[in-house]
Amino acid sequence: MSNKVRYILDTNLIISALLFKNSTPAKAFRYTLNHGEVLSSLELLEELSEVLGRGKFDRYVTSEEREEFLESLIERIVLIQPVETVQVCRDPKDDMVLSLALSGKANYIISGDNDLLVLNPFRNIKIVTAEDFLLGSEEAEENS
Repeated sequence: MSNKVRYILDTNLIISALLFKNSTPAKAFRYTLNHGEVLSSLELLEELSEVLGRGKFDRYVTSEEREEFLESLIERIVLIQPVETVQVCRDPKDDMVLSLALSGKANYIISGDNDLLVLNPFRNIKIVTAEDFLLGSEEAEENS
């Protein structure tokens, strides 16, 4: 196991990063890819692929761009098969994120989902918004 910081990015953050290149989610997305390991599971990738396939995104990015984005993301993430199951989130769909975080020994879950954010911290895993994460990472860089 490496000693890199391990991140989980929720689906909405990843989509915002693709659609809005200079957004806070995009900055958090780039930071995590460059400064640690981004963890995902087949379940989360399937959700991301399904959401990216929706027609409402056509006006922002072509389906080819979305496909290329997904392929390049898959090359850079660490795929984890969750082994621990949890049922603690008020939105049961978000339990898969917590299971992934525990199984992958994540340090952070970065999300805009209030159902996850209310659980911060969850078993020593920080659950933060992209804004709070970036504020913390700037402070960490200044102090190192």
